[in-house]
Parts: sequence; C-alpha cells; structure tokens
Amino acid sequence: MITRTLTPAELPGRASSLLERGFRLALVAGHDDGDRLRAVYLFTAAAPDRRVELHVLLDPDTPEVPSLAGLSFAAGRFEREMHDLFGIVPTGHPLPQRLVRHFHWPQGWYPMLTEAGDPPEFGSVDGPYPFRTVEGPGVYEIPVGPVHAGMIGPGHFRFSVVGETILNLKARLWFVHRGLEKLFHGRTPGEGIELAERVSGDTTVGHTLAYCLAVEDAQRWPVPEDAQRIRAILLELERLYNHITDIGALCNDVAYGVLNAHCQRVRERLLRLNDTVTGHRLLRGAVHPGGATMAALPDPHVLAAVGADAAEIVDLALSNTVVADRFTGTAPLGRDQAADLGTLGVVARASGLDVDARHDHPFLSAEFPRTTHSRTDGDVLSRFLVRAEEITTSIAMITSLSDMLGGRTTATGPVTSGTGGSGVGIVEGWRGTIVHRVELTGDGRLSRVKIVDPSFFNWPALPVALADTIVPDFPLTNKSFNLSYAGNDL
Repeated sequence: MITRTLTPAELPGRASSLLERGFRLALVAGHDDGDRLRAVYLFTAAAPDRRVELHVLLDPDTPEVPSLAGLSFAAGRFEREMHDLFGIVPTGHPLPQRLVRHFHWPQGWYPMLTEAGDPPEFGSVDGPYPFRTVEGPGVYEIPVGPVHAGMIGPGHFRFSVVGETILNLKARLWFVHRGLEKLFHGRTPGEGIELAERVSGDTTVGHTLAYCLAVEDAQRWPVPEDAQRIRAILLELERLYNHITDIGALCNDVAYGVLNAHCQRVRERLLRLNDTVTGHRLLRGAVHPGGATMAALPDPHVLAAVGADAAEIVDLALSNTVVADRFTGTAPLGRDQAADLGTLGVVARASGLDVDARHDHPFLSAEFPRTTHSRTDGDVLSRFLVRAEEITTSIAMITSLSDMLGGRTTATGPVTSGTGGSGVGIVEGWRGTIVHRVELTGDGRLSRVKIVDPSFFNWPALPVALADTIVPDFPLTNKSFNLSYAGNDL
C-alpha cells in the first residue's frame, strides 16, 4: 500500500495520473478527525495487485475538495455521498444534488460528523426531487416503488415511456439508510463481526471476509494459509447458492416456473450444506479476525450432484426457444458503457470486462484459472451464462481447496493486542468486488469503517441497459442485475 497526503489542489493531478495508469477508484471515504476533516481516496490496480491511498486534509470551517467527477463517473457519486454525510463540498461538481439524504432530511445536519448528535426532526420536503423530465407526443411516466410486492428493499423507479419503449429510467435509492458505518465506531474488531455479517444478508461471507482482511491488514496479523483456504471455500459456497437462485428467478420471469422450482430445490440443498459446514444456513459465524472455522468440509458428492443439476437446468432453459428469445439481446450493456460506469462482478464480466478480485487482488497464494465466459454481449443471456459458468468454476475451486486442507476445518493465526492503523480488504463477492477500509485507534478500537458493495457501482448501469427496451422487460433485466438495496443503503 502506498499512502500520500495531499492538499486539495494536488488531488486532481494525482488522481488523473493514477487513472491514466490503469488504476480504478475503488473507494472514497470521509473522516472526522476532531480538529479537521479528511477525505481518503483508494485507487487499486491488478497484475500485480497495487493499492494507492490519497489523503486530503481539509479545513473544518470550509471543507472543500475539487470534484473528480470529470475524471471518473464513480467519483462523482462518492463525492455526493461524502457531502451528504460529512458536509465535504466537491467544488465544480456537475450534479451537486443530494444522493443519500432525501429531501426531508434537515439542511446542515451531517450524520457522520462526530458531534452530529441525535437526528433533528425531519422537516418539510426540500424539493421536489429533480427527476429528468421527458416530453413529447405520447410520452408518459410510470412510477414503481419504493414499496414493492416482495421481501426486497425499497427503491423508486420512474420510467419515461412512449408506447412500451423506455426512453429514460431513473432509479432512486437510500430510502432505508441505516447509519451502518456509524454503528462500527468504538467497537473492537471482534464486536464488528455482527455488523459485517449483516451488511447485506445474502453476502455474509463476502462482507465479513472483506472486513476481516481490512482489520488484519491494519493490525498486521498473519493469517495461516489453511484459514485463507477455508475462507475461500465459504466464499464459493455463498456464490453457489446465490447464483442458482438467480438462474431460477430469471427462468421464472419468462414463465418457465418449473425450472425455478428445481433451482429452489437445489438452493435448499446448498443451504442445508451450508448449515452442515458452518452451523448456519447463511454461513454466519465461520469467518473471524485471524482465521476461520468450519464444522465439516463440504461433501463432494453433494457438490457433484449440484453441478449436474445446475447443468441440466441451464441446458433445459437455453433449449427452450421462448427463453432463448427473451434472454438474447435484451437490455444489452456495452463493454465501453460498463467500463465507463465502473461496473463490477457478473455485470462487468457479462459485458466483456476481465474484472475479478479473486485474481486481481488475491488473498490466497494459490493460483486459480480465470473463467472464460462463452458470451460477453452484455445482455440478459450473457448475465445468465456468466452465473451458470461460475457455478462450475466454484464447485471445482471448493473441491480443490478441500483436498488441500486434508480434513482440517479450523485455522487461526496469532491475534495480538490491539494497536492503531488502517487497512483495506478486497474480496470478490458473488455480486462483484467488495471493499472495506478500516481505521483503528491506539487501543485497537474501530474509529472508521467504510464499506463499498458492488451494487454501489452497478446500480447506475441498470437504467443504461434498459434504454430503448420495453417496460415488460424491466423485471427480467432487473433480476439479471440483482443488485442489493441493503448493500447500497448503508
């Protein structure tokens, strides 16, 4: 890790240089250091794994940073988030409106500041929210949400439509901003586990592992190779049950309900396997700072049966002409679009981007072959196939890692008394790259935890993919992205 402390004026030049050299902006975090505010910019690059942090010290009376929105789309959204939560102003931002704080949040109250205190009473709406207006003959709007007919988080989607064709879609989130990062303050690293496991309920291992890697990086705790192998097994088990669930849901959205039923059967088998391996269906309690613990290794016969079931389901789906027709060419996200938006994970790989933290930022010394995806057109079919192909890869990885363990199910390194410092953890969760950055006080307690779920990067790509498609394809496209509300609305 390379760390540089800059003045605000130096930031654009340094950031531009890093982006030109192939780095990506992985995270931007505001900090309240008591006597001053600070902005931290984390840039990462692959082959080899490289990480650069730029720390910008700010005047607490006039906390301003030059906006990087002209250099990076993701930077513009990070800056708006930081402004809403810390009051740090991105000067020259092309779209400085609120992002996290909705328009009934009080003016001048920034909840992540140390002395923010309890939230004031919500006031009258300071709006209306500036949705883009599309006008013309036959154009009308369709509002959807924020409350949906299912157990998913709230999000508002406003369609501008002519006939059935979508001219513009605006997705608005952060209806349930939970103040999760604030809840980490003052906890020990061990006490932070219960929060990390609940960042997004379907990504227990991904977020917990990224958090633990960040803590271990900050504390310079060595982690045994066997512990990293166990963690990788758990990460792939999480990928398996989520990918088979999405495959079934996509089939269900094109009225092939019988295949969804079979996917649910396979999912249940995987959840029971998770329970056997860790004592929890969602794999909680297995990953902890310094190591990992399993009750048993995954049964290779169950994994082989799951692989065979998944392959048969995928073959049945794609051999059905209706399914193939609905998937093919629907809601394509081009490679350049995916790159410009900074997409990650399944969404990025389906559009032809070779982005995977398992190889770009490995926590294991072992090398695993990259998955070569058969379709990279960026449409629903490609996102379906990426999931299907990664199921095969995950099963192979779990089997290989289990063999390396030779029956061992627990490994923990020496955990010393707490000290101060900062660290970063990067993990390829089932949706994509997860990044956690932590800072600890001198006695080893958490002073700041910044979390970036891949959904933060991928949500803006959904409206882009849906441009010029039709309204009935929205549920199918939305499921092919399957982004997290909870991981976004921290």
